[in-house]
Amino acid sequence: MKILITGSGGQLGRALQASAPAHHRVSAPDEADLDITSATSLDTAMTTLRPDVIINAAAYTAVDKAESEPERAHEINAAAVARLAALPARLVHVSTDFVFDGTAHSPIPPDARPNPQSVYGASKYAGERAAASNPQALIVRTAWVYASRGANFVHTMLRLMRERPEVRVVADQLGTPTHADSLARALWSLIDANARGLHHFTDAGSASWYDFAVAIQQEALALGLLETAVPVVPIGTADYPTPARRPAYGLLDKSATWAVAGIPRHWREELRACLKAMT
Repeated sequence: MKILITGSGGQLGRALQASAPAHHRVSAPDEADLDITSATSLDTAMTTLRPDVIINAAAYTAVDKAESEPERAHEINAAAVARLAALPARLVHVSTDFVFDGTAHSPIPPDARPNPQSVYGASKYAGERAAASNPQALIVRTAWVYASRGANFVHTMLRLMRERPEVRVVADQLGTPTHADSLARALWSLIDANARGLHHFTDAGSASWYDFAVAIQQEALALGLLETAVPVVPIGTADYPTPARRPAYGLLDKSATWAVAGIPRHWREELRACLKAMT
C-alpha cells in the first residue's frame, strides 16, 4: 500500500518511517511540503502521491500553551483532521488519554465516555469525532509518548538532573510511558490487520511521573548519560500548578489492541532501549 505520513519530523513521524514494513511505499513530506491546515497543500499531496492510507502523526501537543492558543490547537487537532477524514484514503489518527477526565479507577476502555478537562484534550476529542466521519478510520489513543529525539519528558528530566541539585516531580498522576518506537510498531500492525474504529495502545505497566523520573535517572546513570545522581522528590499535583489540568488517572485498557498487535514490552524496557539509542 501507499502510505502518507503527516508530521514526519515529530517523534512519532520519525519512528513510523524507521519501522515501516518493506511491503509499504511510504511518503513522509516535511511540513514545508505538507501543511495539514491547508486544503491546497493537502489536495496537492493527494494528487501527487495518491496514498491508500494517511497516518496523521501531526498534532498540536503544547498542553499548557493550548490554554492561551485554543484556536490554534483546534485548527491543527480538529479542523485539519476533518480535512484529512474527507480525503479519499483510509485515515489512521492518533489521539490521547487527555480526552478523559482522570476520575476512573480501573483501566479505561475505548468505549468509555470522554470528558476532556483542558483545551488540548477538547481539541483532540474534536479531532477524534472528525476522524470518525471517515468510515474506514482507525483512531488510536495513547499516552506519555517520548523518544530519543524531540521535546519530551525524558529529555526534560535529563536536562534538569544535570542542571539542578534536585528535581521535584508529580507523584499523584498515574499513566503509562510509551516509547514512540513501540507505538509506531503497533500502528503498522494495526494497519496490516485492517483494524478500524477506536483502539488504545501504550507500553505495558503503569507509573506515576515520579516513578518515570526515578527510572530515567537510574537507567541514565547505568548508561553514562548522567554522571551523578540527584534527589528526585515526589510532590502532589497541587504543588505544581499548570495552566492545563492533567488527568489524575490515565491508564488505558489496551487488551483489544494487544490481541491484534501483540503485547509490547514493559515501559521500563522500552525506556532503556530509548536511552541506549542516545548514547
